[in-house]
This record gives sequence, structure tokens and C-alpha cells, in this order.
Amino acid sequence: MPATQLHLPQPMGLESAPEPVVSVRDLAKRFGTVQAVRGVSFDVGPGEAFAFLGPNGAGKSTTISILCTLLRPTSGQARVAGIDVARDPLSVRRHIGLVFQDPTLDDYLTAEENLRFHARLYRVPRSRVQRRLDEVLEMVELSDRRDGLVRTFSGGMKRRLEIARGLMHSPRILFLDEPTVGLDPQTRSHIWSYINELRARERTTLFLTTHYMDEAENCERLAIIDGGRIVASGTPEALKAAVGEDRIELHVDDPAEALAELHQDYEIEATASDGVVSFHVAGAEEFAPRLLASLRTRTRSIRIARPTLDDVFMSYTGRTIREAEASSGERLRAQHGFRARR
Repeated sequence: MPATQLHLPQPMGLESAPEPVVSVRDLAKRFGTVQAVRGVSFDVGPGEAFAFLGPNGAGKSTTISILCTLLRPTSGQARVAGIDVARDPLSVRRHIGLVFQDPTLDDYLTAEENLRFHARLYRVPRSRVQRRLDEVLEMVELSDRRDGLVRTFSGGMKRRLEIARGLMHSPRILFLDEPTVGLDPQTRSHIWSYINELRARERTTLFLTTHYMDEAENCERLAIIDGGRIVASGTPEALKAAVGEDRIELHVDDPAEALAELHQDYEIEATASDGVVSFHVAGAEEFAPRLLASLRTRTRSIRIARPTLDDVFMSYTGRTIREAEASSGERLRAQHGFRARR
């Protein structure tokens, strides 16, 4: 006798979860013998700000290139705006905007000419072009430079214009691949002001790739990616809470002696760099006074820090993002040297 399926009524006042704008299942990409993306799966909801956080070479840009139909996946499935990226790339492109990691503006055109050219490529109706052009230029505060040649713009101004261009055809989702790389901190802060404003005004879904912790903190959810795999995902607050332990940094006269004391007296495995001894412990504020009272080596200063996203990355990978960046750079240099010798 077949099992009976029960169809329970939807509780009053509750709505079913909206369909994700991006849905990825077991996505993989191989370049020859190199496995750049290794079976990643995730969803991005409508209106959400979602980030891929990880070092260079982690698979961030490869994944975003697949979602934007610039690369075909080796295996797995990806859907954007409900459309399969491999089966119908042209339809996907109508729903997305993309700000590339490297500049792609035409330096010999004005800001307005760049936007008008983009509008023609995306077949924005002529009746809407002027109004939309005015809107996006105002949003990124470039209205007064609309007639200026792009080659005269600063790096920050070019990035703002690229964001405006990505919004010109009113996409459902805007992909930002390392949007502030190479910019100074002040300009990065300004760029994020514009990004947050566009979210409020346009209700556009954002998909961001970054290796900057503060940028990932701006997002509602993130996935930490390393070596082509997603190692953790969730809200920034939940990921940091899962680490659980605080970080203590001691500036001491004799780091080697401090390391030995921590290991012998407290069974703590610490690390030392430039005279600073670092380790993680639960309840740091209660532990620190007891430690300072017993530590025999002279302590010049102590710093207690709550878990950060770098701590989350370290807890899942055993290294910081900076260390991962360095090892990735070494691999790239080694590969370049091998090709050069050939």
C-alpha cells in the first residue's frame, strides 16, 4: 500500500520563501589539470547582499565568470534569475550587471558616451535612456563630469562610472568582482557609500567577490571560499560567533619564553611574530588578569580582540587570508617561471 502524502495548509500570515536569484549546485570548473572550482553549492536571495570572501586564486572570479556566462562550467548547474547559465546565456545577460575587476571603460569616450554605448548594447528603449542616464550619474555623483573624457578621471571616478554603467539597464542582480581593488582606503569607503545607496534606491541584489574583511562585513551573508571549495557560509555575525574564542595578543620581551609558559602552564598553543605572541581562548576578559599575574616574562602590552572573519578563515583553513594570498602568489610565480623555462 503506497504511503500517504500529507499536504498541510500554509499557516496564516506566513509566505513561502522567495525563489533565489542565484542558485548553484555542485558547480565545478577545470582548466586542464587545474581544478579552479570544486563542486560549490549556494543560493542568493532577491535583494540580498552576498559575498564570496577568499584569497586570490580561491575560485571567486572563476565562479562569478560562470554566473555571468563568460565561462562554461565543467560540471554542475547554475541558474541566475531562474535561467540556466549554460543553456540560455543571452537571457541571463539581460538580467545582470557586471563590474569587472579590471577597468573596461573606453578612455577616449566621455562618461555619457560610455553609458549610451552600454544602453545600445543592452537595447534599453530610447525613451528611457536619457532619464536612466541622469539617474545613474546622479547616484554616483558624476553628473557634473558627464562630458569629461574618461582618461582624465581618477581611479575612484572610473570605478564609480563602471558601477553606473552596470546599472544602466536596470539589472535584477549586480555582480561586483573585487570592486575596490587597488583603491586607497578613503576611495574604497566612498565606493561603498554609493553601493549601499544603490541597494536602498534600486533594491538590486548584489553578488560581491572580495578578499577585504571590511567589505564582507557590509554583506548580509557570505561564503568563505578557499582552494575552489566553500569552507563556511552564513551571516558575518553567525560565522564569528561559531569561532567562539577571543584572541589575545601579548607584546613581550621574550616571545620564546612566553610560548613555553603558555604551553606548559595552560596547554595553549600560541604563535609569535615581531615580538607579539597571539593565541585564542574562551572568556579572554576573565582569563587575561590571571595570565598577567602568573606570566614570568615581562609583558609590555596586551590586546584582546573579538573574533574576526580572518579568525573564521583561519579556523577552517589553518591560515590567515594574508598567508593564503602569499602562498597563492608563490604558486603563480612558480607556474610563470615554469612556462618561461619552457
